[in-house]
Amino acid sequence: MGDILSHLNVEEAVRTSTLSSTWRDAWTDMPVICLRDGNFTRTKFITLVDMVLSLHKGTIEEFYISVKRSYHDELARWMLMLSRRSPRSGIIKLNSGLEYRIPSCLFSMGNLMFLLMENCTIRLPLVFQGFKRLTHLSLKLFSSTDMDIKNLISFCPVLTDLRLVRFEGIRCLNIQAPKLEYLKVVGGFEDINLDAPNLEWAFLSLNPKAKAYQSVPIAHDMESYVRKSLGSLTDIKTLAISGIFMKYLSKGCILTKFPAVFHRLEHIYLVISFSDQRQVLTTCSLLQNAPNLKKLDMWSHPSSTRDQDQASIQELTEQMQMVHLVTASVKCSQGLDYEIDFVAKLLSWSPALEEVKIEWKGEMDRSMVLTKLLALPRVSPRAKIIVT
Repeated sequence: MGDILSHLNVEEAVRTSTLSSTWRDAWTDMPVICLRDGNFTRTKFITLVDMVLSLHKGTIEEFYISVKRSYHDELARWMLMLSRRSPRSGIIKLNSGLEYRIPSCLFSMGNLMFLLMENCTIRLPLVFQGFKRLTHLSLKLFSSTDMDIKNLISFCPVLTDLRLVRFEGIRCLNIQAPKLEYLKVVGGFEDINLDAPNLEWAFLSLNPKAKAYQSVPIAHDMESYVRKSLGSLTDIKTLAISGIFMKYLSKGCILTKFPAVFHRLEHIYLVISFSDQRQVLTTCSLLQNAPNLKKLDMWSHPSSTRDQDQASIQELTEQMQMVHLVTASVKCSQGLDYEIDFVAKLLSWSPALEEVKIEWKGEMDRSMVLTKLLALPRVSPRAKIIVT
């Protein structure tokens, strides 16, 4: 019965106690507790949650808390009550508009395997011993510090899935996770240091207001921007770079050889300003070090930056070859010469290429751009150019 009631919210589950004597205490054994304040008054919701957590008799394997009002004092009490039940999964969505500081007792839930938190402040207790069984960690709309996030991640030795979205207070993001396979990072930071040798899928996006791409790197340390962020990702299969992160990487793009060769990388997704030749050079450097790439998706993003390092690009692209590339696409194409030039490079580099898809968003004469694209020489006899 407890498993059946776990599909209901907590109020509905408690109401089943009036059905018969058989159902009277069934809700006290629910393995999943779902707490949503919904249309409750604040006082009634507090009373309900206190009653449920104090009278519950069984094991709580999963808990779900989603509230739209402020429960700062109550949340600490509820977390303490839940921590005594050694849950394996926890979801906390705090939608009152105020960041909660997560109670320290949550970090004593040593059996957690899945943890998702939204709209919170994270400060680790001094006695934090880590989540030894945690495999999935998702944090959204949160604030913390460099050291707390570094320790939180590194003290999760079997972590395989990590998502950090829209955060504040973190200047240098250090991710040391030997088992990590999936990573999503969207936020404002100045530096990122990845040590995740088993990573297979990564999405990296930098907040446009971040300072990371604005500073001028020290001349002898330019390669560190690439080495620290991508150097350990030797097993990666899919890499997505969005937002301003491409510009962040381009600070070290003078190097034509990356600090790692991505032999397993088969799919790359990039947001790129084709008019910024420094970003184009970074892209070429990345592609050159992904010898088994099969799919390349690009999203064209406008930029006021103009020709830079053209000589470096020419020198690099003369030796480029992408023997396994099968499909490529350019979304939000404006039909600019910068974009057409890059498509021309792809056609000349890729003997196995079958399709280049251009999603048109430009205001230029479509027929003129189409004529230019169709006239481009190609090394693959099967290569088709499709404009939508």
